[in-house]
Amino acid sequence: MSTHSASAIVVGGGIGGLAAALALTRQGIRVQLLEQAATIGEIGAGIQLGANAYAALDALGVGDAARGRSVFTDRLMLMDAVDASEVVTVDVGEPFRQRFGNPYGVIHRADIHLSILEAVEKDPLISFRTSTRVRGYEPQGKQVAVIDEAGNRYVADAVVGADGVKSAIRQQLIGDPVRVTGHVVYRAVVDVADMPQELQVNAPVVWAGPRCHLVHYPLRGGQQYNLVVTFHSREREAWGVREGSKEEVLSYFQGVHPRPHQMLDRPTSWKRWATADREPVEHWSEGSVTVLGDAAHPMTQYLAQGACMALEDAVTLGEAVRESRGDFTEAFRRYESVRVPRTARVVWSTREMGRIYHAAGVERQVRNALWKGRRQEQFYDALQWLYGWKVENCLSWGR
Repeated sequence: MSTHSASAIVVGGGIGGLAAALALTRQGIRVQLLEQAATIGEIGAGIQLGANAYAALDALGVGDAARGRSVFTDRLMLMDAVDASEVVTVDVGEPFRQRFGNPYGVIHRADIHLSILEAVEKDPLISFRTSTRVRGYEPQGKQVAVIDEAGNRYVADAVVGADGVKSAIRQQLIGDPVRVTGHVVYRAVVDVADMPQELQVNAPVVWAGPRCHLVHYPLRGGQQYNLVVTFHSREREAWGVREGSKEEVLSYFQGVHPRPHQMLDRPTSWKRWATADREPVEHWSEGSVTVLGDAAHPMTQYLAQGACMALEDAVTLGEAVRESRGDFTEAFRRYESVRVPRTARVVWSTREMGRIYHAAGVERQVRNALWKGRRQEQFYDALQWLYGWKVENCLSWGR
């Protein structure tokens, strides 16, 4: 088919969905975007963007907008939350930029969403429909119909599910259960005036403790700080978000050094996430239907790559459509052939990083000795597989 007359439905208006819509319209495809919320927006606090994310944002034409809202960090730091000793520091300043061609940044989730949304709103090939909860899809001749809970049908040549961990498109494609981790994440944003002076560091700082950890980094020009705490829950958890309580947080961090512990009193409100991921699968496409982002490969936060992988997905999807000359079945096959193994590696690496952060006893001692004496170039070599991704090699990266 000619891509100039082709159409696609993108289900979900989060970071991955907006990015997918932009990637498809860059190939001349008309996109209808369906979002279950009443407005296109984003909730949450800060996220980290690796060099691979900025490469993807550049490919989508929104790199400058995202950079203008980012805080570029000097280093990544891992600290021992028990004795406040430094475990390892990775320089993500100029040497990192020279190696990977892009910076390491942090940004409020609403700001990265807005940076993409601005471009989407200006794109004449994209139309929106909000307050639309999708329940599934079915073939309709040579096209695909998406059906919402009100029974409305939306027809296009292809469907991309970017509808998150509880994806209706994923459920119909695969039907596998989520893997509830038992790890709970509390997130908050505090004003710089409420952040302890000694902790106002231009870096994502991880304080690793036994079965728990804390993270903080600056946002919005250093006027705010993102605070994230994670612990292994005593409860039987179900995936979801709700309001949190300071009392619960404090009950899990009693053995933590006073230096990081003081942050726990700063937020006035918390959001509580019970986290989940999924076991990687070999295929997540069927004909001209596919998924991306959390709908394809939900992951925990330990490598800070959830949004980064969704951005990579979107760019790779667009490139696969271009290379396949608008044949969506072929394009989606090529897309998943490179994205499945790459994102599976990230999912498994993320789980292992969670184990490293939450080490206790002898395992904590091993962790603290793990990187001693390592040169910065050795860290970059170890991270090349992750941060070296670029649009130019996205259809072959990792092969």
